[in-house]
Formats: sequence, structure tokens, C-alpha cells
Amino acid sequence: MDDPLDIIAVRVVGALMEKEATTPANYPLTLNALVAACNQTSNRDPVLALDDASVSEAIKELSRRSFVREVHRSDTRVKRYRQSMSEAMSLHPAETAVMCVLMLRGAQTTGEIRTRTLRLFEFRDLTHVEVTLHALMTLTTPLVARLPRQPGQKEARYAHLLSGEPQAETTGPALMEPAKVDRIDALEQALDTLRTEMAELRTRFEAFRREFQ
Repeated sequence: MDDPLDIIAVRVVGALMEKEATTPANYPLTLNALVAACNQTSNRDPVLALDDASVSEAIKELSRRSFVREVHRSDTRVKRYRQSMSEAMSLHPAETAVMCVLMLRGAQTTGEIRTRTLRLFEFRDLTHVEVTLHALMTLTTPLVARLPRQPGQKEARYAHLLSGEPQAETTGPALMEPAKVDRIDALEQALDTLRTEMAELRTRFEAFRREFQ
């Protein structure tokens, strides 16, 4: 693999992966919608505040690696973007889902991965998640690593390797009841969808307004 991706490039391709599955009607994404997806405050760790220029620069690098492609649609002149990392790296849907949540939300346990991929891919059970993680860890160029268990952690956590070797964690994850985690994730996902749709509507409105200027 080429040099490690920086945090912005990882966020860009991860956001495109997510929206491909969760808001297909608005996909591929315009630059405005992509920036909004990158800057979400929910389902993101860390939360970023990126601008158009930084996202555009990341798109150039990702395009060079065949991880992102520009899409031209006959019904609009606005540029749109789609992720092509899954194709470039021959990832199955389950592998794409795991990579997506690791790229957007950092290191996670198998249970967290299964919960957070619900709208991306339906894993049968935790064993299915573990098999998928193993596949990603044993590629010719591994994409995932198992992190050393830290004091206070009951389960091992996994991280992507697109940015190089992950830093060792210094604190354990906060414990929360599974049912509460599910409710929070459902609310965050609904909010994500609304934000993406609003960004898309703004783009359409600006395009419509320019036609009558």
C-alpha cells in the first residue's frame, strides 16, 4: 500500500462508504453533502470541522489511489463523488461495513462493530464479525489490527491500518447498557440522514437559483 492516509482522507472515504448504504437516494454525494457528512457530530470519533478546500484536497489523493471517483450525471452540472475503495481492494460487503465503522469511529470491540454496522450490513452474530475481522487482518496487506487489551477493558478492540500502525489506547471504553447504545445509535443515524438530506437540498436550491440569475 502507498503511504498512510491522513485523518481527513480516512474520514472522506469512510463517509462516502456510509452514505452509499444509508442514503442511496442522495448518493453519489456533492462536495457540500460530503463536507457535511465528514463534519457530523454523531457517529464520528474524532469530530472534525473540515472545509471544502481540505476535503477537495483529500479527494485528489484518494482519486490517485482509486479510492474515490468523480461521477458526472446528466441531470446536473454539480460534481458528485463515490467511494471506489471497496472495488480497488476487492472488499466484500461485510468487510466494507467493518472498515467503514472503524474509519469513522475509531477502535471498537466486536460487539460495538456489530451494533454500529446495522444499517450497512447485517451480521448474523459476533462470530460472523470475528471471521470478517480475521479476513481483513490476514490480507496480503492487512487492513485491520487487534489492539493489546488495556487495563479495565473486558474485550479486545480492533482498528484500521490505513493510517499506519494505530496508537495504543491509554483508557478503556466507557461502559453502557446495550439497549441504551442501540437507542442512541438509532437516533444518531436518523440525525445523520436528515443532515445529509439538508445538504443535498441546499445544493439543489443553489443550482436552481443560478439557472435564473
